[in-house]
Amino acid sequence: MNRTAVYPGTFDPITRGHEDLVRRAAGIFQRVVVAIAENPNKAPLFNITERVEMARAVLADVSNVEVTGYRGLTVDVARQHDNGVIVRGLRAISDFEFEFQLANMGRHLAPGVETMFLTPKEQFTFISSTLVREIAMLGGNVSEFVHPVVEAAFKRKLAK
Repeated sequence: MNRTAVYPGTFDPITRGHEDLVRRAAGIFQRVVVAIAENPNKAPLFNITERVEMARAVLADVSNVEVTGYRGLTVDVARQHDNGVIVRGLRAISDFEFEFQLANMGRHLAPGVETMFLTPKEQFTFISSTLVREIAMLGGNVSEFVHPVVEAAFKRKLAK
């Protein structure tokens, strides 16, 4: 059995909550592919190259994690990496409905690909990339929500 999982998302930016889920998934699976979506429907603060570089730096110490960017369907990324599991995070009940729809659509499009939900540790349940971006853009301190690499990237990006 292939024990690879894909953890997809926009990761704009990768937060301590994302990092927690990746590290925990890395303890369950032989390999975890963090798949960062280009997502043309969103207007990310960081471009795809910056988001991939940040995630690689944040997760550099986890030997069984690979970070890649992608465009297209997440189930196609899962199939490209020859695995049958997509890991998704659930922070709150409000996340469940959307994630449930994604999981069912994914199962319809790729019957052999399963979705596994992980919840973050309690101290990370309120952290979202959207809130972290907003705090940073308004000059607030984001150091407890993101890795120092990401905090530095915010400072560089917002100084322009």
